[in-house]
Amino acid sequence: MNATQLSIMILVTFLAGLATGFPLAFVMAGVGILFGVVFMGGPNILPLYMTRIWDNVDNWDTIAVPMFILMGNFLNFSGIATGLFTSFRTLMGPLKGGLALGVMIVATIFAACTGVVAASIGTIGVLATPVMFQAKFNKDLTLGTIMAGGCLGILIPPSIMLVIMGSTAGLSVGKLMAGAVLPGLLLSALYLIYIIIVCQIHPEWGPPIPAEERAATPMGKKLWDAAVAMIPPIILVAGVLGSIFTGAATPTESAGVGAFVACLMVIAYRKMTWKIMVQVVEQTARFTCMMLMLQMGARFFGVTFIGVGGGDVISGVIMSTGSKWGAFAVMQLVYFVLGFFIDWFSLILITFPLFFPIVVKLGFDPIWFAIVVAVNLQTSFLTPPFGYALFYMVPIVPPGVTLFDIYHAVIPFVIIIFVGLALCVLYPPIITWLPSLM
Repeated sequence: MNATQLSIMILVTFLAGLATGFPLAFVMAGVGILFGVVFMGGPNILPLYMTRIWDNVDNWDTIAVPMFILMGNFLNFSGIATGLFTSFRTLMGPLKGGLALGVMIVATIFAACTGVVAASIGTIGVLATPVMFQAKFNKDLTLGTIMAGGCLGILIPPSIMLVIMGSTAGLSVGKLMAGAVLPGLLLSALYLIYIIIVCQIHPEWGPPIPAEERAATPMGKKLWDAAVAMIPPIILVAGVLGSIFTGAATPTESAGVGAFVACLMVIAYRKMTWKIMVQVVEQTARFTCMMLMLQMGARFFGVTFIGVGGGDVISGVIMSTGSKWGAFAVMQLVYFVLGFFIDWFSLILITFPLFFPIVVKLGFDPIWFAIVVAVNLQTSFLTPPFGYALFYMVPIVPPGVTLFDIYHAVIPFVIIIFVGLALCVLYPPIITWLPSLM
């Protein structure tokens, strides 16, 4: 059996395992071990598995992931998002679509504090959904704004996705975080522009808050409340990202400091209880264990697939396009299509070892390519049937809102992501400028 036939057999078995609904980590590990032992021999392949597991455990950058998760979970209970939402709702409310604009701004700020989509959508969704429905906002605009804004948490630094990308591809996590700043803000700006335009065309989609409510708070107080609400996240973001970008600390060290500061904020806001501490630690531990199991399964799968020649087969298929940009388009299409069915974490672990040798061979900037993929993977959170953001919204929406309504609401925002992706491809300095200053 040649490498092409064996690669196809491995991929078909992998997809069949996914179709059974079995946990992805064990599907990857099982397929990897099965084909590795049968076609490469147990004595040859098993030591490689152990080496890959040790490399994973011994990776200093990976420790940043549970620290950023811990930081995000603490912030989820701190009340920072509540203060931001209240102040920006009052400040932006007089504008057409002002409430949606305020939600997107708060989501962008909160994204720079958490790095976790579940925390962003859960917190902002609970705060904004009932208020926007009560204000008679368009259903699609309401749901789409919350979901798209919440997904910025995985792109705007500090982002656990960038840490995983860096550790998997051997790239500087600090430069990845610097490269993601402007693309993240670009997507946020495009979302804001869309809200403004659509509410000008359809004023009934985003009515301003009532005049009596606007008059109840002087403009000076609105500006003061917004400024005060911004202080805690600015301190946290400046401390974490500033130390990374200036080289004063590694991402792992900054993540530990960020988690500690977030814990202090929960205490300062008088929200800390024993129950909250247990919840935070438990949620962090669950995610960390899931991450480690997925990494182990992906390592087993990757060692076997590359060992039987699968990497060369994939490289040959991509390079058969005949051009550098044709190969690039194929790789981006793979991320978009697989993003419908596989989560970002597994996609990165599976594809980066296969694609990055091709990326380097074609002469693409690895940092630029990784951030383009990160922007592309924003769609994986918003596209059915397995987009995480869609399911995070289900327990939040009021009765009468169906899963189809949630699916329908994300369509314009997915299109906007492609606009942002095209801008990053056509004008690379959007990504490369900040890393070049480090």
